[in-house]
Amino acid sequence: MKWLLIGVLVVFLLLGGFLLSPSPVDSQAWAPPPPPAMTGPLSANQHLRLADLLAKGQVYGPEDTAVDGQGRVYAGTQDGKIVRVWPDGRVEEWLQTGGRPLGMVFDGDGRLIVADAWKGLLAITPDGEISVLSREAEGLPYRFTDDVDIAPDGRIYFTDASSRFEQPDYKLDLLEMRPHGRLLRYDPATGKSEVLLGNLHFANGVAVSPDGSYVLVNETWKYRILRYWISGRDAGQAEVFADNLPGFPDNLAVDQQGRYWVAFPSLRNEQIDTLHLHPWLKDLVAKLPDGLKPKPEAYGLVVALDDQGAVITSLHDTRGSHLQEITSVNPSGGYLYFGSLHNDRIGRLALHAIPGLGDINE
Repeated sequence: MKWLLIGVLVVFLLLGGFLLSPSPVDSQAWAPPPPPAMTGPLSANQHLRLADLLAKGQVYGPEDTAVDGQGRVYAGTQDGKIVRVWPDGRVEEWLQTGGRPLGMVFDGDGRLIVADAWKGLLAITPDGEISVLSREAEGLPYRFTDDVDIAPDGRIYFTDASSRFEQPDYKLDLLEMRPHGRLLRYDPATGKSEVLLGNLHFANGVAVSPDGSYVLVNETWKYRILRYWISGRDAGQAEVFADNLPGFPDNLAVDQQGRYWVAFPSLRNEQIDTLHLHPWLKDLVAKLPDGLKPKPEAYGLVVALDDQGAVITSLHDTRGSHLQEITSVNPSGGYLYFGSLHNDRIGRLALHAIPGLGDINE
């Protein structure tokens, strides 16, 4: 009986300490819309399993990719490196940023422009010289520089996913469900950055339209994509481009046919949608170890949208055994390249091999 009482007391103290300890988040309620039906162009298939696998087992977390004029594939990895995969399959550790390189794109001068979660907006010359273009905008430093794209006029559009939580704590940003994200623009002519849109629920992928008239930005936690008009009668205004998506949209990119490709690291999660209705419960869940928090299912998903936000087609790996947790999709040279936050490979799929798209190359 004595040991039973001691055990009950220990449990009571531990539970009391857990309940009374401060939460790392100040959660807000949100009522998500019901998930869309996975029918029609969203119907499950195994198209992602047709992809070739580059650098399998030789990289960890190639979150985004970019392809240079020599056909070399660049990717930023979990340990802060940027690697190059040569056409012959050789993997080269090119350089170390000292941060966490995420979104990347080449500019007109052959520099690799990188959104580094820790370091800010970087420019890297072909010789590997790294310079910091921007670390803050309007007096607020970036805490989670995420994705980047370049407009035809050379101005750089990028995101600060959260001004409160850094990259390892993205789940806390999700639970808190407060708008800490920003869409930004860097002007190489002035060296200045400005905020175009604030108060976004995890500002993630960006893609500038081919004519430079607007830029799309993913608002990941709200399962939607916004369109910000750069020019025209609605310049400076934003609107919803695609809403109630089937998962958490990450990076996105546009191909030469004007199709927008969206990467989804995870499908919608019923547990998360339910938690959003109860802020007090989210505050408690935020205090749990990561291993006890809701987990995404292993799944691979990429969706193509037209210039009005309608779904054209989708690519799936329903088991997530070939490609899963896809965080980026990069159209280049007639192929799609797929990155992942934690996987050990880069996917590559020929556009002409995708059923329903026809024999279309970039």
